[in-house]
Amino acid sequence: MLFSRYFIGAVAMASMAALAPAAHAQQADTTVTFRIFLRGSPIGSEDVSVLRSAEGWTISGTGHLGAPLDLTTRRLEVRYDANWKPQELTIDANTKGATFAIHTTFANGQAESEINQTGVVKRKTDPVSADTMVLPNLFFGTYEALALRLASIPVGTTFRAYVAPQAEIAVKQTARSSQRIETAKRVVDVKTYALTFQNPGAPLDATLWTDEAGRLVRFEVPAQSLLVARDDFASVSARALVMSRPGDQPVTIAANGFNLAGTLSQPSGPAMKGRYPAILMIGGSGPTDRDETVAGIPIFAQIAGAFADGGYYVLRYDKRGVGKSGGRAEGVSIDDYIEDATAALRFLRERKDVDDKHLVVFGHSEGAWVALAVAARDGDVAALVMAAGPSGTGGDLVLEQQQYLLGKATLSDAEKQARIDLQKRIQAAVVGKGRWDDVPEPLKRQADTPWFRSFLGFSPAPLVAKTRQPILILQGDLDRQVAASHADKLAAMAKARKKGGPVQVSHLDGVNHLLVPAKTGDVDEYPSLSAESVDPRVAKTTVDWLKRVMKPN
Repeated sequence: MLFSRYFIGAVAMASMAALAPAAHAQQADTTVTFRIFLRGSPIGSEDVSVLRSAEGWTISGTGHLGAPLDLTTRRLEVRYDANWKPQELTIDANTKGATFAIHTTFANGQAESEINQTGVVKRKTDPVSADTMVLPNLFFGTYEALALRLASIPVGTTFRAYVAPQAEIAVKQTARSSQRIETAKRVVDVKTYALTFQNPGAPLDATLWTDEAGRLVRFEVPAQSLLVARDDFASVSARALVMSRPGDQPVTIAANGFNLAGTLSQPSGPAMKGRYPAILMIGGSGPTDRDETVAGIPIFAQIAGAFADGGYYVLRYDKRGVGKSGGRAEGVSIDDYIEDATAALRFLRERKDVDDKHLVVFGHSEGAWVALAVAARDGDVAALVMAAGPSGTGGDLVLEQQQYLLGKATLSDAEKQARIDLQKRIQAAVVGKGRWDDVPEPLKRQADTPWFRSFLGFSPAPLVAKTRQPILILQGDLDRQVAASHADKLAAMAKARKKGGPVQVSHLDGVNHLLVPAKTGDVDEYPSLSAESVDPRVAKTTVDWLKRVMKPN
């Protein structure tokens, strides 16, 4: 997610799907480890094995999830027959100091469950489809069954899932696509599936990736900032090979004690004499790679190609601790990301084929703040482009985003106000202006980080006043993470400078925070947009504007 949303509320996991009878997937009997991330931070892992025999399929596993979920799985096992009809589910776990066990058997269109919570036994019977997919909340190993069967389900098909031991729901496969992922050992051909789970409260969108064998490699719920990734896809050595163009080359950028890995796109079009202008692209918050891939959309890879076609060298890079870049994300602040961007700018400046008098910084979302800070520090930067950048402090933005989401929630006014008050107390405590006494410990551990502290206190206003460069502000008018009004406020700040270049603000109708065409602009719409492309006006507006404001040598 481009802006990690530190809002308060329980994680309600996606409910999964039942699939129509399908041809058998190939045998899979290896044990793999999945890493689980919440709001970009690792919270636990699961070890999962899948075994196929003549009788059917058995999926089993163990694992642990830390705060705020606090779940230890001692035993997980779900069995299906050879036609993917569920037979039995067994769970033995511990959560927040309390034990619980679930044992469910399936027969004659019913799921018979015995639920033991710290010695208190309850029994429950639910009607289910004969081939329902058994996918209890927060037990990610069970999603292996979903992964193995999705290839046989046509796009647009609705199927059934039993969220044991609650109820059965409908799930729809809304889209699918392919991409290639480079890991430390090999390049994997990956299938990506967009899914919508019809939960009782509201639909929830997610994406699921499988490898060539149909095994699960990644599961993501953008609206909850939840990511589950197999070990070889969660490491810093894995990155998507989503796009490639003639002249793209991998580069290594010397940073502060480690190297950043990036891609340098060479300019195309008519040959020029001498050196070429260059654009440095800076991505948003969270574990953002050089392509700034969100919900399957390689935002920066697409824009970089268009910039290069416009006659620019274009540099984009994996953030520290992401993709092939070194360094660690733990303990990082926005100031650290500014230093990394400065190192990338220095890399461009030292190249003999780059015109160091015509260097442009382009930042998206939180990256717009980083780009602004770099331009304010470095007067030799020729131009600044801010796409979907906030105009106020990070603290104001979090509350604004929370107000928008609460406006859509089916809660009482008192419940909404209680969540707002708690969010304000948390933010005050993070920046040292409040106390942690009345904040639950799991929320404190989640929020009390250097990055969140720097984010809450960051304000673009004093930096805008220090810049002298021409500034282009790009804004999607369907942006629900950074509302369209932020662009006009940034433009007003820039135009109020006593000394400064020209300012242009360009609103893009029908475009969301990811800079792609959308219908609602909401975060939960992102997975259904995986086949969309970045709006061409983003690159065209930028290139046309740069031709006007940057004088040739």
